[in-house]
Amino acid sequence: MMANPITGPLLNKQPLKPQSLNKRPLKQRSDPERILIVRLSAVGDTILTLPVLCALRDRFPASKIAWVVGKGASDLLRGHQDLDELFVLSKDQTASPRAYWKFLQSIRRWKPDTAIEAQGLTKSAWIARYSGAARRIGLCCSEFEGREFSTWLNNHLVKPEHDQVVLRGLELLKPLGIETPEVSFRVPRDIQSIASVDAQFRELAVPEHWGMINVGAGWPSKIWPAERYAAVARHLGERWGLQSWIAWGGQQEGKIAQAVVDASDSWARMMPPTNLLELAEWIRRARIFVGSDTGPMHLSVALNTPTVALIGPMPVERVGPLGALHRSVQRDSLSEQERSNRKSDHRPMLSIQVDDVTEACDTLASQTALADRLAYCDDPHGAGPLRLRAA
Repeated sequence: MMANPITGPLLNKQPLKPQSLNKRPLKQRSDPERILIVRLSAVGDTILTLPVLCALRDRFPASKIAWVVGKGASDLLRGHQDLDELFVLSKDQTASPRAYWKFLQSIRRWKPDTAIEAQGLTKSAWIARYSGAARRIGLCCSEFEGREFSTWLNNHLVKPEHDQVVLRGLELLKPLGIETPEVSFRVPRDIQSIASVDAQFRELAVPEHWGMINVGAGWPSKIWPAERYAAVARHLGERWGLQSWIAWGGQQEGKIAQAVVDASDSWARMMPPTNLLELAEWIRRARIFVGSDTGPMHLSVALNTPTVALIGPMPVERVGPLGALHRSVQRDSLSEQERSNRKSDHRPMLSIQVDDVTEACDTLASQTALADRLAYCDDPHGAGPLRLRAA
């Protein structure tokens, strides 16, 4: 069963403005002067919180905005046009009371007056509380937010009306008078990563039109079998003439990626190892992205690359991508009672069939710019994996 696109505000794909041209008007007297966003967690969660940053900047162009983030996702925020300050918390700092205390002091010296606590845990709410911000906004207690002691440490609690995680995060801004913001991500580009990926493309002879399949995930329950991904790669090649490049990270994912390549009838190739910013640059250039509910999938959505998201144990209404440019695929999900095992229960992911995913790919290919650039191959096996024919 394939889920329909989740409805929500129009994704706003605005060109990035050079920092030097991003002049901000004078602050209004009622605007918050210094806003602190606290979201420490993984890459995917950081990406899903980017619309909060963009909406704050759109509403308060003259205010100062800072973000407290974990080291793993910090590269995605460096150089963001809407951010004035970045506080990066490493595992070494959390392990050392002295280093952690110095880190907290640096945030306190920044003197925020408003904190957006977007994680809903004690560790994030404590940072917001210690920052000295008089107004600390968080979500009410629910299954996924407002957990532990966060509702005791935040003093403005919002009860969200939406299910989807991006829209729930944006509801944190209601106490600041931001009611219906557009969903924007404005992921920055890195000059060094652009040059590095340019060199990779030349060396590997990456064709003009190609797709990306990401085989990894942070939870074992979000891994889809390699042979099914290989079947999707064969379909993209035989139906659309698209070569699939397989994204992976770490030794275990590398083995899965190699298994996909081996079973793809030469329609798939392994991507080289990449850092996070290089991965983002690869995704920007892909014609279509296929992967499960994990950081690279959310990054693909943020970059407006047509995305087929395979949703396993989590509710599709919560984590499925926004916008008609993307498709969510889910057959079964876990009940609230079953979600205590959501990191290890493979049943929802295994219920997704190859035909579910290829149907979603075909829908996107026929509805997006991909259909304008590619024609069906009359004899897809005759010319090999690199043969493409412009429409």
